[in-house]
Amino acid sequence: MKKGRVDALLGIVFGDEGKGKVVDVFTPRYDVVARFAGGPNAGHTIIFEGKKFVLRSIPSGIFAEDKINIIGNGCVIAPDLFMAEAKELENAGYDLKSRLHISKRAHLILPTHRVLDRAYEAAKGKNKVGTTGKGIGPTYSEKASRTGLRVGDILENFMEKYNALKARHEQILRDLNFTEYDITEEEKAWLEGIEYMSTFPLTDTEVEINKYLREGKSILAEGAQGTMLDIDHGTYPFVSSSNTTSGGVCTGLGIGPNVIKEVYGIFKAYSTRVGAGPFPVELFDETGNTLRRIGNEYGAVTGRDRRCGWVDLVALKYAIMINGVTQLIMMKSDVLDTFDTIKACVAYKKNGEILEDMPFETEGCEAVYKEIPGWKCDLTKMTSEEEFPQAFKDYIKFLEDELETPITILSVGPDRAQTIERIKA
Repeated sequence: MKKGRVDALLGIVFGDEGKGKVVDVFTPRYDVVARFAGGPNAGHTIIFEGKKFVLRSIPSGIFAEDKINIIGNGCVIAPDLFMAEAKELENAGYDLKSRLHISKRAHLILPTHRVLDRAYEAAKGKNKVGTTGKGIGPTYSEKASRTGLRVGDILENFMEKYNALKARHEQILRDLNFTEYDITEEEKAWLEGIEYMSTFPLTDTEVEINKYLREGKSILAEGAQGTMLDIDHGTYPFVSSSNTTSGGVCTGLGIGPNVIKEVYGIFKAYSTRVGAGPFPVELFDETGNTLRRIGNEYGAVTGRDRRCGWVDLVALKYAIMINGVTQLIMMKSDVLDTFDTIKACVAYKKNGEILEDMPFETEGCEAVYKEIPGWKCDLTKMTSEEEFPQAFKDYIKFLEDELETPITILSVGPDRAQTIERIKA
């Protein structure tokens, strides 16, 4: 009997790399697309045929009408935001309810979780993490403390469970002296979202996925955020609250590691970061502003300016190691089209010491750069590797040599059609 496979597509730096676009491009090759971690703090932007969609919780394979999409047990879901996102897709003509399955084991984000998020962040004073305020952290915290609500709880005595957890949150907020909030309208929309979610297949997705694998089907696991935001391996405490790495695929979908075949690591030709936290390659000059402007580096969900810098090979090598990346996908290559010289961070310098491996603490690290000639031409109209200028080919080879991993796919623009698969030797 033919065994199925799982391929993972992961952001391998700070997220915002364009995972949604690549999942959308990859989807025709797979039977199932599954999200394994994160919540509505992760916006995956997809542009095609002059239309733009920003997906937050729904997998990016939803635009292929014949594919099953799964929100796995490792995810957290805000019913009101899910409802708004899903209805937008339904209004655009996409059938969701026959193709989108939600894990009963995924945890629910309550309106009071979002208030707690703001309260906890306010209590940090100057040491703010820079959360999106979507309630992600408090929800994952309650998952770990075994006090959370799950999607499966919708099916039995739900309001009793909801009111008990809401009361617990309200007591915590009183203890924090954070009482200036009103969730009346938000809660109304949230409860409508609960009713709406109950019309979708709420399933034991770990059983479902393993059944697909026994049938020989292929599954694409869609990541959220990036490796440097992983709760274990990222720039703690300035991280997300879930495991965003390849290990999170197993726990977030309920599969064994032996079924994972390819691990695609997606990164930009430069670096960005949203929110607080150390960022050794950050540029505060006109070059940083130019990268932000040309790359349209503003959060898909929050609208926040992204901090910009040159590509960080220290972080990339670390992420490739942690995830077992087998193939790299480089996004937004075209953003560097106008630069005379491009830089790549090949090491960090801290307290006079040169560091080539990711240190425990990157605060205070300075980037050590290598300069590379720019290609000074427009990549956006190119459709094959043969058209690439030699300087761009040299940049690709430099990265491959440094990272010891092949770059097999390149993006030269925001549209799904501006995706080039390289000819393999």
